[in-house]
This record gives sequence, structure tokens and C-alpha cells, in this order.
Amino acid sequence: MTAAAPSGIPSLETRDLTIRFGGHVAVNAVSCAFHPGTLTAIVGPNGAGKTTYFNLISGQLKASAGSVLLRGQDVTNLPASSRTKRGMGRAFQLTNLFPNLTVMENVRLAVQSRAGAGLQLLQLWSHRGDLIDKADKLLDAVKLLDKRNAIAGALPHGDQRKLEVALLMALEPEVFMFDEPTAGMSVDEVPTVLDLIQAVKSLGTKTILLVEHKMDVVRSLADRIIVLHNGALVADGEPATVIASPVVQEAYLGISQETAA
Repeated sequence: MTAAAPSGIPSLETRDLTIRFGGHVAVNAVSCAFHPGTLTAIVGPNGAGKTTYFNLISGQLKASAGSVLLRGQDVTNLPASSRTKRGMGRAFQLTNLFPNLTVMENVRLAVQSRAGAGLQLLQLWSHRGDLIDKADKLLDAVKLLDKRNAIAGALPHGDQRKLEVALLMALEPEVFMFDEPTAGMSVDEVPTVLDLIQAVKSLGTKTILLVEHKMDVVRSLADRIIVLHNGALVADGEPATVIASPVVQEAYLGISQETAA
């Protein structure tokens, strides 16, 4: 089951992407193309290789074989920092913040980086009201404006996840990668992050990849689902079709065909 491929050069593509840890193949020859204006959910049971696949794409892990292409350019051997500069943004399953800086300082650094204004915390801010306004708007969007002076490392886990999403938004990447963005959040906090992801999707120009266990989140956001199982790509298509397929019912939902019958 494979979704029809949009025309044009993919913003992101993996070709036979593989990684081995000793004798274990964690990601096995996964080939997939992702295009602007689409949100693809990557699902599968625990240990299926979803986060490892993300780590290969973003450069946290070095592939054993295969390649990663960004806008048709091979970035397989580039470090994560170079991929970020080329337009790839990643929000991690575990928060990736500057824990000893304030909430505002974290966002300021991301805004300054995107604006090419350097990374000095105090430099330029006295006469760059536009950057200050942008940082404040991002904090307001994730409902953290009232905690702008709090130390990031002291925030509750849910607030740290929201701050990380704000940092990713500040970088304005072409490819957004969210690894379980609602993990550890209360029911009341989840809509804030989902609304932000939906807003990015509505732009129609960004490519979004989402690793998520919550199927209600997947159904509400994704226009495509790919399924990994034992490191291999086993399904790829529209959400309703993929979720209803026997291979997903068994591999992801734990429902065998005999049980379903």
C-alpha cells in the first residue's frame, strides 16, 4: 500500500536508509519521499525504529547504508548542525533546551540565530524590537508568556515540551520533525501544541513529519501515514486506509485477523 507521490522534487527523501547495531538492523532499507504541504505521521509499535529513523534523517545517527536527500541534495554525511542550517528542524522526544537559561533567553537565541544576528544574549536586543516582539509572540502562542523569566530547566515537563516547540517555530525550518510532541502533557495542554502544528500545516509550504503514538492525534492531523515494523516500512498511504489494513491492525494495534473476525 503506497500513497500516490506528488510531482516535483521532494523536500526530503530517504533512499534505502539503513542502520545496524552489531547484528541488529534497527532501520532496514527505508525509502520514502516527503513533499511540501504534507503532514506525514510515522507510527508503529515500540521498538519499530521510528525514533531511530528520525535520528538518521536529522543527523544524530550515521547511516550504515542508504542516503538522505534535502531538496534533492545528498546530506547523508553532513552533521545535524549543517542539516539545520539547510532547513531541517527537529523537536526531540526528550526536551533539548538550555536548562540554565530563562524561557525568554532560550527563545531569544533561536530568534537571533534565524535572523542571522549572532548568539550573544545581550547583543542587539536594546535596538531590535522586532526580534523581541517575535520572541514574545512565540511564547504567547505556546502559552508561556507569563513564564518568560522562569528558568527553563525548572519548568514542568509539559511546559518544557511547549518551549521546545516554540524554539522550533522560531527557526522557521522548511522541514519540521516532531517526535511525540504531546508526550508528558496533560489533556489540557495538548491542544496548544496541536493547534501550532495545524497552523504550520495550513501554510501549505512546509513539510511535517510526526512520530506519534496517540491515534486520535494522528487522525486529526495527518494526510498520510507510514508504518514501521521491525525497522522496515510495511505500509504507506492515506490514514483511513492504513489504519484499517490488516498489517497495521496486527503490527501496531495488536489485533490479529482471527481476532478481528
